[in-house]
Amino acid sequence: MSKNRLFFIFNPKAGKGLIRVHLVDILDVFVKAGYEVEVYPTQEKGDATRMVSACADDFDRIVCSGGDGTLDEVVTGLIQSGSHTPVGYIPAGTTNDFASSLEIQGSMEEAADIAVKGNVFPCDVGAFNDDTFIYVAAFGIFTGVSYQTNQKLKQFLGHAAYVVEGARSLTGITSYPLEIAVNGETLQGEFVYGMITNARSVGGVKNLAGKDVELDDGLFEVKLIRMPKNPLQISEIMANLLRPRECDTPYIFSCRAAFIEIHSEVEVPWTLDGEFGGEHKDVRIVNRSRRVSFLVP
Repeated sequence: MSKNRLFFIFNPKAGKGLIRVHLVDILDVFVKAGYEVEVYPTQEKGDATRMVSACADDFDRIVCSGGDGTLDEVVTGLIQSGSHTPVGYIPAGTTNDFASSLEIQGSMEEAADIAVKGNVFPCDVGAFNDDTFIYVAAFGIFTGVSYQTNQKLKQFLGHAAYVVEGARSLTGITSYPLEIAVNGETLQGEFVYGMITNARSVGGVKNLAGKDVELDDGLFEVKLIRMPKNPLQISEIMANLLRPRECDTPYIFSCRAAFIEIHSEVEVPWTLDGEFGGEHKDVRIVNRSRRVSFLVP
């Protein structure tokens, strides 16, 4: 009787490179679970997408280890291939927001065990124009923090590195003139921040997108912040970002939506799952309901 096949792809540079210490034990978990394992360490950006796109249907399970960016590449490759092979995740990045949302905690060996023995959870993911994101597409203040933060600083300071870089983004606030179509409503004006999420943790902050977030309901949590007019509004915005709560103000718009279109006369830089997602004038975001199955506790 042939064994089930597992493709293990990992980023050897993610986080503090701890995968190198745990690699043998992780592979031992896979083999003892009855899998024939093929291993691939990524060599460069985009490598995971290319590999998974080419071979997803050749395996019964795909397991990846790295940060949210690595997982994003794996899911992108899975969708490009049209495959529905279940995905296991062993977080090894600095913040690991999506692992927190999936409640994957503990050691890397424990995460490996979940990847081969856990429950299959069909989860929503997002389409961003021709690209894919797992849990957050965002623009504006703070959104460049993850991909602009120096990798060595991330490894040395961990989550504190994001705080250091985030403080710098407050020295000057850029606004973007946008026209936003969502839920049959059109919003117009100057916006300093926007995030479309499917996560319980963003940037290491739990409940930033709101409470009672469901990852498989076919809806995104949408938060848009208009340009503040005075220092008091800036402080209230920061209070909401750092200590999320229900709010009713003229400059913060929140809703749930499956589809959103955003138009700008200027190029707007976006981040997708913490990585630079390019600059765009027109953005179309669609919820791919329950498109990717993850292994969860």
